[in-house]
Amino acid sequence: MLLQNARWPDLKDLANRIFVVPLGSLEQHGHHLPVFTDSIIIGYVADRVERLRTEKIVMLPVQWLGHSPHHRRFGSVSLDLMPYVEMICGMCRSLIGMGARKIFLMNGHGGNDIPCKAAQRELKSEFEEMRDLYIVYAAYWNLAAARFTEIRTSPAGGMGHACEMETSILLAQNPGLVDVSKAKRGGPGPHMGYRVNDMLHPAPFHMINEFDELSHNGVIGMPEEASAEKGTQFLEAAAQGVVALLDEMGGWTFQEKGPAIP
Repeated sequence: MLLQNARWPDLKDLANRIFVVPLGSLEQHGHHLPVFTDSIIIGYVADRVERLRTEKIVMLPVQWLGHSPHHRRFGSVSLDLMPYVEMICGMCRSLIGMGARKIFLMNGHGGNDIPCKAAQRELKSEFEEMRDLYIVYAAYWNLAAARFTEIRTSPAGGMGHACEMETSILLAQNPGLVDVSKAKRGGPGPHMGYRVNDMLHPAPFHMINEFDELSHNGVIGMPEEASAEKGTQFLEAAAQGVVALLDEMGGWTFQEKGPAIP
């Protein structure tokens, strides 16, 4: 169900469900996609997931404000690191206060990764005696990585930002938002060693860069490989990847039971 449609006396009866928090952003997406792309796409994923598991989850509205300082030179509306960490903590504290014991932070923007994981650590320490509390974080593209690999036609370096996948989903769902004539590849290409940047092929090291240090046009990847047909497949794969995790989370009790004795 959708949390925004609930009435407060109903909240106590929802405590045994998984509460899903979709996380987006408002930032540049090259010359061909709108700045709201991440929030639009995570909204599509959330809608599909909610329809598939409406009796088992509580879906929150999309949180559009993301952590996007690396896009500021091109254009973004961003919350800084520590305020974003505290925002995630505050949202989770509110859900815990409503009785939630399983929370899934469903991410749709790569820049949210570090602050969300930091928030998880803070919350684990704060609620360390609450053994039945599970706060899980994942980006939809990681949950759907195997299927995304089957769908894509671009090589490593082709899917990163305003790329084949994101452009395809918008072509499938709202083609009027895509200016195909301006869809040009950008960012480190597939033959640049450790500098290849791809959402499904993470580098073995971590480095902080501003986006204009990586891309001349705000794109990382190959949006010219996009199609509406692929977009339908990518979106369904994302939803199914999320649902598979939620189904497993629904049966988790391992924290309460503790580790098995060999």
